[in-house]
Amino acid sequence: MELLTSFHSEDAGKLTLRITVGGLMIFHGLSKLLHGIGWMPPMLQMHGLPGVFAYGVFVAEVIAPIFIVAGWRARLFALTVIFDMVMALWLEFRDRLFTVKPGGGGWSIELEVFFLLISLAIFFVGAGKFSVSKGQGKWD
Repeated sequence: MELLTSFHSEDAGKLTLRITVGGLMIFHGLSKLLHGIGWMPPMLQMHGLPGVFAYGVFVAEVIAPIFIVAGWRARLFALTVIFDMVMALWLEFRDRLFTVKPGGGGWSIELEVFFLLISLAIFFVGAGKFSVSKGQGKWD
């Protein structure tokens, strides 16, 4: 029983959430850094938004994940990822809302919804004490 008690830590859970969303999201950002975002401005413009907004993806998928993992302004950067996922769902994936992935099952938008919901959890619970900020600030 002593062993289970020593592993019971809300702060360890918060760290796990932060590493999960930040650690996985940064690969999406690195892909965009390596392969470009040339496909994004036309898609944004097709929806009446300025194409320059495409560069915001680097904030949401490169900078935000770094700060989420570090635990500095984690709530603020979690909101950034939430916004990124809402935009991705609206611009790119809304036609898949009620579809299942072919050849393996699962919800077609499960990855985007996963990032959105884990980021929402971070927004609600904060960074915790295993973070740069030690969970002390309003946005931590």
